[in-house]
Amino acid sequence: MMSLRFLIPAVLIVATIAFLASLGLWQLDRANEKRVIEASIQKANTGIVELISDENRLIEKEYYQVRLKGQYLNNKQFVYDNQIIDQVSGYYVLTPFKLENQSGTIVINRGFIPWNGDREKLADISIDKTKSEIKVQISKPIKRIELKPSEISNNFPTLIQAVDLVKMSEIAGVNFSSMVGLLDASMDDGFVRKWEPYTGSIEKHIGYAVQWFLMAIVLGIIGIRIAIKQRKM
Repeated sequence: MMSLRFLIPAVLIVATIAFLASLGLWQLDRANEKRVIEASIQKANTGIVELISDENRLIEKEYYQVRLKGQYLNNKQFVYDNQIIDQVSGYYVLTPFKLENQSGTIVINRGFIPWNGDREKLADISIDKTKSEIKVQISKPIKRIELKPSEISNNFPTLIQAVDLVKMSEIAGVNFSSMVGLLDASMDDGFVRKWEPYTGSIEKHIGYAVQWFLMAIVLGIIGIRIAIKQRKM
C-alpha cells in the first residue's frame, strides 16, 4: 500500500507537472494568435492602403499602414530626445496632424535626426504644407519610464523625454489621438525612418513554451526516480 509520506509528494509533483504543461500550451496558443495577427497585417499591408477618415478607427488599426488626409500643425511640434539609431544619438520629430473634417489630431513621427555632436543646434524641422495626404503605420506609443518627471516647455518646438500624449495634449492645447503614426519612408517631409515591422514576439512565446515543457520533463524524471527509490525500500 502506498504510504502517505509518498502519496502527498507524488500528488504535488503530478499537479505541478500538469500546471507547467498548461503554461507551455498557453504560450503556444499565444504564439498562434500572434501568428494569425501577423499574417492578417501582412496581407492588409500588401493590398490597397485604406484611407481612414474616422479618427475613432485608428485604435483598431495598430501596426496597419493607412492613409490620412489633413494638415500638419507646424507650430506645435515636439522633439523626442535620447534616441539611438545605428549607434548614433539623436531625436525623433513628432508633428501633430489635424485630420480633415475631424476634431481630433494624431501625432506623426516624421523620423530620426542625429544631434551630430551639437545638442544646442536643432535641425530645421519646419513644414509649411497646408493640406496633404500621408501614408503612415499606426502604432501605440510606449511610455518611457522616467525616474523623475520632466518639465515640458510650451515654447515650440519643445523637447520631451517621454511620449505622454495626455501631457503633450495639454501643453499643445490640441486633442491628440491615443495612437501615433509612423511616417512611411516613401513620403516627403520626413527624416531617417527605420520602423520595425510587427513580429508579435512569436519566437519569445515559443521560447517560453519550451522552458515550461523542459521544467515539466525534468520534474517528471525526478518524480520517476523518487517512485523507483520508494519501491526498492
